[in-house]
Amino acid sequence: MDNIMNSRAYKAAREKAQALLEKLTLTEKIGQLSQFGNSIYSSDEKKYEDHFREGKVGSFLTLRGAEKTNRIQRDLMNMQRTPIPAIFADDVIHGYRTTFPTPIAQSCSWDPELTARCSAAAAKEAYAGGLKWTFGPMVDIARDPRWGRIMEGFGEDTYLCSRFAAAAVRGFQGDGDAPGKDHLIACMKHYAAYGACVGGRDYNTADVSPETLHEVYLPPFKAGIDAGAATVMSAFNDVNGVPATANRYLLTDVLRDRFGFKGFVVSDAGAVGELINHGFAEDPKDAVCKAFGAGVDMLMAGDMYNDNLPALLEEGKVTMEEIDRSVLSILTVKYLLGLFDEPFVDPDGEKVFFCDEHLALSREAGAQCAVLLENDGILPLKGVENIALTGPLTHPCGKAHLLGGWCGIADPERTVTIEEGLKAAIPDANIDVIPGATFVHMEPEEIAAIAARAARSDVIIAAVGEENGMAGEAGSKSDLELCGSQEELVLALCATGRPVVCLVSAGRPLVLSKFKGKVAALLNIWQPGTEAGNSVADLLTGKVNPSGHLTTSFPYTTGQVPIYYNHPSTGRPADGHWRFESKYMDCPIGPLYPFGYGRSYTTFEYSDISLSSDKIAPDGELKVRLTVTNTGEYDGAAVVQLYVRDLVASRVRPVKELKGFKKLFLTRGASSRVELSLPASGLAFVDSKLEWVVEPGRFKLWVAEDSADERCGFDFTVTNS
Repeated sequence: MDNIMNSRAYKAAREKAQALLEKLTLTEKIGQLSQFGNSIYSSDEKKYEDHFREGKVGSFLTLRGAEKTNRIQRDLMNMQRTPIPAIFADDVIHGYRTTFPTPIAQSCSWDPELTARCSAAAAKEAYAGGLKWTFGPMVDIARDPRWGRIMEGFGEDTYLCSRFAAAAVRGFQGDGDAPGKDHLIACMKHYAAYGACVGGRDYNTADVSPETLHEVYLPPFKAGIDAGAATVMSAFNDVNGVPATANRYLLTDVLRDRFGFKGFVVSDAGAVGELINHGFAEDPKDAVCKAFGAGVDMLMAGDMYNDNLPALLEEGKVTMEEIDRSVLSILTVKYLLGLFDEPFVDPDGEKVFFCDEHLALSREAGAQCAVLLENDGILPLKGVENIALTGPLTHPCGKAHLLGGWCGIADPERTVTIEEGLKAAIPDANIDVIPGATFVHMEPEEIAAIAARAARSDVIIAAVGEENGMAGEAGSKSDLELCGSQEELVLALCATGRPVVCLVSAGRPLVLSKFKGKVAALLNIWQPGTEAGNSVADLLTGKVNPSGHLTTSFPYTTGQVPIYYNHPSTGRPADGHWRFESKYMDCPIGPLYPFGYGRSYTTFEYSDISLSSDKIAPDGELKVRLTVTNTGEYDGAAVVQLYVRDLVASRVRPVKELKGFKKLFLTRGASSRVELSLPASGLAFVDSKLEWVVEPGRFKLWVAEDSADERCGFDFTVTNS
């Protein structure tokens, strides 16, 4: 597959890197494997002069701004014996200065190209700020919403995540032969199975079968590599007892030998030293030996490689060939980036921050990613004169929280509040912003006072959810219900008899079961970014018709998690036939809102569905054709989803798997003919030898609006040849 890492530019960069490598001393080589950050670039200039002169710095992280990065780069190159520019890196996850919806929200657009556009805009701003490398995208499959980092990824489904992983890589790196100006090199993380951490606890162990590892958790990394991802980050967790940062099977046998990865691997921050805490390494020297020997090329961050690799080389525990291979990969990426030709950035480039184009994209993305969960017809708002607006995410207090975690160096003061968005969209309405709602406990009399005031309006809008830091790294939670007294507040508002439109802004799925049947509308806006208020107003007023669909299941209760739609078949499915089934006694077995679910202000009808054949060869392809008609009163976008079940196989298969989708916009009354392709290779699974196989047999196929929709089902067979 053609990508940056297969381009002529890559081959030329590697030749230049090889020539430079031959001129470097051992100290300079190991320096290229070492990354440093804010904590080291301190007022102790002498310490840095020592590192610079000896060539002990290969990269920097979390140093931002054109002036600063130019100054440090100039000092570094002027002091080195062999001038080699550093790569400046940071976590540019969903924006740099202009902030876009969080990745979990972006995936709910079911539009990978939207993510490519958001990633490209983020890269352009970050490049102007002196960065050339982003620690993103995160492509961990997350089936447990207790894990805070679910907000950084693209949901619970491997197929969907793989599509978005490739799109994000292309957006960050560009589609040319080299990243070039205004682009960054991407770093897929966290390799591997970090999203499978036990109990949803960050940094915790991942105990998964080899088959599940290869079928569920590794394909998004392969998709990103096929798209040209230049770097990969190793994970904190252990995988089946071996820490990912010292796992030669994962980092070398699979990543390089099986997947054909040509770039370099960087450890996550402190992960090499943490091999000691894992009980996998005796001391820092042993940790370096095991991590580097497994395939971690660059250390994030500090001097552990500088301090220990020379002795390990002398002792024969690492070889010069291994060191040269890692250095060559890093130098190749630096040449590919064009750092040797232009190591600095133009300070005037920072004018792109918060430019009109990026703000418009943030607004568009925020609206496209929201998911309408409930609506009794109150939305879109029409002819409403008096609106009460309350909840902890309203007015100025919600500015930072609407951005979400990992929001770079966003300026919360630039965030458009929900109040500002509504007042701009409905200037003639009387909007009563009621203060007092918080994320923490509220006294009953405080809630009663807010409800009494809200009852004077025609419609109540309640904006609830999570604070900015409640999700993201180290944001694991044992309880997925709304924190504080927010639930009591919403129910008190519903008790007024006025229609309540509940907006939920969070970085993860929350338990919202008590709102079902009580609120007039429930709109999950996730954490929309800089233009949050305008995005929300566009949705509430009908300027934009909600088209988001969930990419992670919403549970009835926290006790259901981990919960995901594509779970394996069981011998006693919860069919409701008798007591002794795989179910709960106190709650439904399925989710409150399933994967793929999302409502609209309009309705869609699928008709004239046909399969090109009811049989498919192991190397063949099935075409699914249908007509989609907008049968409602509003223009809108449908998301046609294709699910498959392997009915009998040599390994227990999931009850359903997403194998294709298409999002299409239709004006009211309009129809469109849609074709979805299902290659037989998409039906493959990993056998006991960890090889991908397509087995002949019977399959079920559904054309659906979500993963629970089984109205349009078809049978087909994979033949022997």
